[in-house]
Amino acid sequence: MRRVLAVVLSALTAMLVAAPAAAAQPAYSSYVSLGDSYTSGSLIPNQVDLACTRSDRNYPSLVAQALAPAELIDVSCGGATTEDMTRPQWGIANRPQFDALRPDTQLVSVGIGGNDIPFIEVVTTCAALSATAPKGAPCRTYYNAAGTDRLVEKVRAVGPQVGAVLQGIKDRSPEAHVVLVGYPSLLPDSGAACWPLVPIAAGDAPYLRDITKLLNEVLAEQAATHGATFVDTYTSSIGHDMCAPAGVRWVEGILLGSPAAPVHPNALGAQNQARQVLAALGA
Repeated sequence: MRRVLAVVLSALTAMLVAAPAAAAQPAYSSYVSLGDSYTSGSLIPNQVDLACTRSDRNYPSLVAQALAPAELIDVSCGGATTEDMTRPQWGIANRPQFDALRPDTQLVSVGIGGNDIPFIEVVTTCAALSATAPKGAPCRTYYNAAGTDRLVEKVRAVGPQVGAVLQGIKDRSPEAHVVLVGYPSLLPDSGAACWPLVPIAAGDAPYLRDITKLLNEVLAEQAATHGATFVDTYTSSIGHDMCAPAGVRWVEGILLGSPAAPVHPNALGAQNQARQVLAALGA
């Protein structure tokens, strides 16, 4: 009887030891990262592609470290728009990002749409206007001067463009799990402003907050329509916006701060983006 128990215990032990090894196998053999500067990690050390301001500590790199795919192809590039998925960027310097996709690609992450508005231009315009009325809402007034909100229209127009990107990925990599990564909180979710630290007028802070939320809603709608997984990076980044102090903020302000591009995720922000992608993948 003792011998039988010993054999059974030995077999159970072998099974328990073997189980973690089996679970450790990579879930995806090939991973392709597409997107703009919020994906490439602009000016986050270490920059490995200066033309595209791509960091080896951006969220695709961190996701790949966790998932350990056999291959990571990261072609994300600062300044990219939805059109740069199918055309060379910066003249002929960069091939279309879709060229990285293959029929056997298993995982694709993409973060795109902001430059189609273009959102950085909006932020710099609003920052300049804030000097004229720091307690008012000059930016909102500017975009509503014709009687309709031109900025809202620009954001909604991004939807079909991102939808075309998602369809293009599916056409080229039909077996891939596609994740569409949203944009983080740039300004306090409370609607508070911190002028002049971040030169956005008091009345424009909630306006731009709502624009960011609308962009994420548009992206989420497109993800649902095209069978992709939307990754919400906004909710988790509340309290870590441009107005937060160094070490707490995950997005750098308009004025240059720690090593990262202005109005872009810093290293902490990239880490949060990676956490949210991994959580969405169940990893």
